[in-house]
Amino acid sequence: MTVDQHHAHASSFGSVAAEYDRARPSYPGELFDAIEELTGRPVSGADVLDVGAGTGIATRLLHARGARVIAVEPTPGMAAQLHRVSPELPLVKGDGNELPCHDASADLITYFQAFHWTDPERSLPEALRVLRPGGALALVWNLKDRSVPWLGEQLARLTAALPNFHYYGEMNALTGTLDAYPFEPVTTRELRWERRISVEDVITDLRSKSYFAVLDAAVKEPVLAAERAALLAAFPDGEVVEEYRTELTLAFKRA
Repeated sequence: MTVDQHHAHASSFGSVAAEYDRARPSYPGELFDAIEELTGRPVSGADVLDVGAGTGIATRLLHARGARVIAVEPTPGMAAQLHRVSPELPLVKGDGNELPCHDASADLITYFQAFHWTDPERSLPEALRVLRPGGALALVWNLKDRSVPWLGEQLARLTAALPNFHYYGEMNALTGTLDAYPFEPVTTRELRWERRISVEDVITDLRSKSYFAVLDAAVKEPVLAAERAALLAAFPDGEVVEEYRTELTLAFKRA
């Protein structure tokens, strides 16, 4: 993906913020248990920045766990949806490449499904600047388990139908850049979970993906219609079970 294409994809989410909030997956409670286990401290009472917060899916979960969380989101449409749904949550405009925060002001910085939109050469030094000594950077991705037959078949259909399709199959490959910065230790954890949703919610989820959001309706609607038809042929009752791998990487700022 070129720099211009990356920017177009990154800025496309505002137009699909409602779909994003309605159909994107949440995160299992075990993920936050793992963060607490690996950091050795509760999320409750921690000063947390949720960067690339989107519509606040993870921000709300952190808030419910008792974190003093601030959502950081650069896209106006996504931020507006977050504020509309959760007006009680603190929200600031910004992104990981230039955090609008004081030095040593956070115990935990989280990126839920968002770190790949940053420039690690900028976002990692920014995380180190804002984290307190001993604080942690958490990189999280929800990945559909494409080894499941129907999800693998969907991947093949989308790859064939969309020239701009991209699938982040192993997001933690991005975390190799952590080695160049004073994070220690770096730990990982993988969790598996599933959700039961309607075929129509699957289509809404697809609409919220950047590779659909950047397309004209004349291009994307036939693809979505074909995908709906394929899913209904496979699941006549209109419901599917989506299996996920949630990948967590925690990197600690040296004390």
